[in-house]
Amino acid sequence: MRQEYQIDGINYDTEGLSKEGEALLERLQFIRLTLHELTNQQALLTKAKNAYIADLKMEIVQGRTGVDLGALFSDD
Repeated sequence: MRQEYQIDGINYDTEGLSKEGEALLERLQFIRLTLHELTNQQALLTKAKNAYIADLKMEIVQGRTGVDLGALFSDD
């Protein structure tokens, strides 16, 4: 089965790769997948960090003023 792999916008035929070439291609695919997963994890952690910062700001305002901003802006 003929396969192609794209590197820097250029398609390369993987047929005829040596065993070492196949191993390198597998490692490259693993690294790309890992980078993609880590990018997704970073986005998730950034979202959580921003939520914690927002909650902490509300907590600080409530401590200084006694006003519960969470209760003011909740949908309840």
